[in-house]
Amino acid sequence: MAVTVPLFAGSVLIVDGVFAFRPEIDGYWDFRVWLHIDEELSVARGAARDRDWAGSDAESLHRDRYLAAERVYQREADPRSRADVVVDNSDFARPYLLTKD
Repeated sequence: MAVTVPLFAGSVLIVDGVFAFRPEIDGYWDFRVWLHIDEELSVARGAARDRDWAGSDAESLHRDRYLAAERVYQREADPRSRADVVVDNSDFARPYLLTKD
């Protein structure tokens, strides 16, 4: 069951989503944060996370499907250049701000 909560002036709404910088929805955001992670680390994390339900196909699913889609998205939407802040999230315990190139 969905719960509706009213927002008031001064409220902050944080939206997390894959492909959130796509042109058709990018205009809705006031502030954009891009979480950077190396492709291989992304594949490894995703495979480890999804191994319970994807089994031995988890790594190929992340490499061949999700990583391929991410590369198309980055080429078409160029999210990093549109971000207000870029955070390196390679180490969960030590994220840090990157300078935008």
